[in-house]
Amino acid sequence: MTESFASSLERDLASLIVQTLKLKVDPATINPTQTLFGDGLGLDSIDALELSLAISQTYGYQLKSSDPEIKAIFSSLRALSNAIEKNRTK
Repeated sequence: MTESFASSLERDLASLIVQTLKLKVDPATINPTQTLFGDGLGLDSIDALELSLAISQTYGYQLKSSDPEIKAIFSSLRALSNAIEKNRTK
């Protein structure tokens, strides 16, 4: 059973991930605590770059690879959503 989204931002972010990366998965089936890379959604570093750009354009939050927290931020949909919530400008 998949864990449900904790916020509308998580739901919107799941859709953004699927649309941006052209994933063949229903955004509603993404578990918000599942890892985004490797065994989770299977994203890679190129996906992270594309996703960072989409997040910047959509939410005004600039994700930087030099950020010491970047791995934690990208660890799951929930972690990414929480970081966006704290840092978004739009």
